[in-house]
Amino acid sequence: MPKRMIVQIDEEKCDGCGLCVPACAEGAIQVIEGKARLVSDVYCDGLGACLGHCPQGAIAIIEREAEPFDEEAAMAHVRGSAAVMAGSSGTPTCPGTAARDLRLDVLANSRAPSADIPPARASEEAAGDEQPSGLANWPVQLHLVPPQAPFLQGADLLLVADCVPFACADFHRRFLHGRPVVIGCPKLDDAQFYVDKLAAILRTAAPRSLTVLHMEVPCCTGLMRIAQGAIEAAHAELPLDNVVISIRGRVLAAGT
Repeated sequence: MPKRMIVQIDEEKCDGCGLCVPACAEGAIQVIEGKARLVSDVYCDGLGACLGHCPQGAIAIIEREAEPFDEEAAMAHVRGSAAVMAGSSGTPTCPGTAARDLRLDVLANSRAPSADIPPARASEEAAGDEQPSGLANWPVQLHLVPPQAPFLQGADLLLVADCVPFACADFHRRFLHGRPVVIGCPKLDDAQFYVDKLAAILRTAAPRSLTVLHMEVPCCTGLMRIAQGAIEAAHAELPLDNVVISIRGRVLAAGT
């Protein structure tokens, strides 16, 4: 059997937090009996996208005898594991990172007031300060969103800089409502990891379109370069829109 680079997990150091699981686009790692374990050599590409997500430093890339990486088998495994990654019973991941599709909640919040609610009260509720959330998925951090999450499949995906929702007062109504979103900071986070992770999403979920929303400040334009790099890496063909938000929350530019 030939030697190649592959993931090795130190079970003595591993505390079973599960942060490495969604970081692996091929689904090669699962938490089993409280420890992260490599499910199969053929699912691991040896590139180490999971390395930076282990707070205990329990993951390393080593060279050893291993079966060749089989991308087709890995993607079939990912599709077969989609129900588990979506947060079904028995999920091995941290509850905070389990993927959840919130679109039914969004639709429910969009319905007209019930006929059982008096008109005066309905008007009062509509004019109140509390507005329904347009969030359609959880988690939202690009580090944590599994590429095989059902809410990504064939979707109109938003890639949003962390600061945008704070600056844009009507972000939920104008951009987010019912659309899956992933967020990140191109200045503070690992840009190459984001390219690789987004490319995995494009390959696995085949979203219908990708819209990038970023702030007007120069460092934030890196999010658009991340999107372009991911599209190139995934050999994907899909519309890419670029929306620029000012620090006062105005839309300065929108388009490709």
